[in-house]
Amino acid sequence: MMTTAEQKPIRLAEMVASLSLATDLGMGQPMEQALRTCLLSMRAARALAVTSPDLTATYYLALLRFVGCTADAHEAALAAGGDEIADRAAIAPVVMADMRAYLGYLLRDLAKDSPLPTRLKLIARALGEGKEGANRQMAAHCEVAQMLAQRMGLPGPVGVNVGATFERWDGKGIPGDLAADTIPVPARIVSVARDVDIFYRLGGWPLASKVLLKRRGHAYSPDVAGAFIDQGAAWLQELDALPAWEAVLEAEPEPHMHVGETELDAILGAFADFVDIKSPFTLGHSTEVAGLASKAAQHASLHGDEVRDLCRAALVHDLGKAGIPNGIWDKPGSLSMSERERVRLHPYLTERILAPSAPLQRIALIAGSHHERLDGSGYHRGIQGEALTRASRLLAAADVFQAMGQDRPYRPALAPDARVAALQHEAEAGRLDRDAVRCVLAAAGEHVSPRRASWPHGLTDREVEVLRLISRGASNREVAGHLVISPKTAGRHIENIYAKINVSSRASAALFALQNGLLRD
Repeated sequence: MMTTAEQKPIRLAEMVASLSLATDLGMGQPMEQALRTCLLSMRAARALAVTSPDLTATYYLALLRFVGCTADAHEAALAAGGDEIADRAAIAPVVMADMRAYLGYLLRDLAKDSPLPTRLKLIARALGEGKEGANRQMAAHCEVAQMLAQRMGLPGPVGVNVGATFERWDGKGIPGDLAADTIPVPARIVSVARDVDIFYRLGGWPLASKVLLKRRGHAYSPDVAGAFIDQGAAWLQELDALPAWEAVLEAEPEPHMHVGETELDAILGAFADFVDIKSPFTLGHSTEVAGLASKAAQHASLHGDEVRDLCRAALVHDLGKAGIPNGIWDKPGSLSMSERERVRLHPYLTERILAPSAPLQRIALIAGSHHERLDGSGYHRGIQGEALTRASRLLAAADVFQAMGQDRPYRPALAPDARVAALQHEAEAGRLDRDAVRCVLAAAGEHVSPRRASWPHGLTDREVEVLRLISRGASNREVAGHLVISPKTAGRHIENIYAKINVSSRASAALFALQNGLLRD
């Protein structure tokens, strides 16, 4: 990726590594698990004499194997009794195992905190869907991964290889289209490296080596498993002594990929959509907050770098939501105390995702302060008064105002007048800054959606209406009821939409709608 002479080059690897921390959270793994997977993958790749471009593809695949983890978080939470993150952590050791291990996971771990009747129903549903359900889930992950990878400027094979990382050497993987040498080299390496790190954490090298020996030639490529059996213990000991972030940046194959300031904005836009598609209720939230905050900053007489940093912070302010289960975000009723405490963690997690990256450190505090309030009643630090910067105050006001205009599981969207009154009330109560509220309302009053002469990919007006509804999680029957058409007609519209935009899942359709600005009139 080229940069102009005037732009300061930024390592693409640094941006991708940041997003990998969010995918760790979404998969129920400790932060830096993807970084460790990357380091193990690179050691194995070099031991196996893998050369470019497979070496570069292995590097980036290891970091972003789970970049599609938010694609079906809403559906996965429903299937797991509310906590898709705990479910993903529980299933991680058996993903590449045999059916017996998978059945053990279902009986032992699926929705284990749910009432017994609910558990039995969910287990029966999982068994009924079988491999077809797993393939459908994988399709959603892969499509979203490919779309996001492309937007971030990653090599084409990275997104494609995501779909092969659950294939098994013996052909019994997911989706089961590939086996043995037909599985791409990067996928063969990364799937083993990730498992080795998981089992090492669960039981040290004795357990990791036992799994390698058992799965060699079955789930795992014999030569990849052999490399880990021979040298894995030494690699893991070395990793335990290394700072993972710095080591991953050093491990990137030459030539390093760089981006300029303009490309960085596009990458952060991909970050925004990555987290917003996690719930049908938050589609477009971060991008709209960024647009509103940027305009409000101009009313507040911020200039240059201040406006740029505020806009970027707004794009990534909710990244920490990836680490909170959708059973909380999508809950229609009141949250329990423990659920509220988990919600209060997400600004902290956002900061932790952004802080290791030098180019993102300057926006980390702004992004992590979006729920702080002037009177100290906010979270996660309880900052108040003069300790809050102008940028933080503007972001807080823009975030509240935009959120009030979207449906939430516990309330419908507020009408424009009600949003204005509610935001002004927050200022009068001393929670939001009066001047920030004034600037946000002034910016909101300027927003006028441009009229379109046509829709992308040949979509019709009715198909765009249907796309908006399914992007927000509506079923065929709900689409039919809303548009006063038959469910069969709704289904035909959805089939036509998927064919025109070349996707096969709700999440991918939602991401397409976000990228093309189709969620608003």
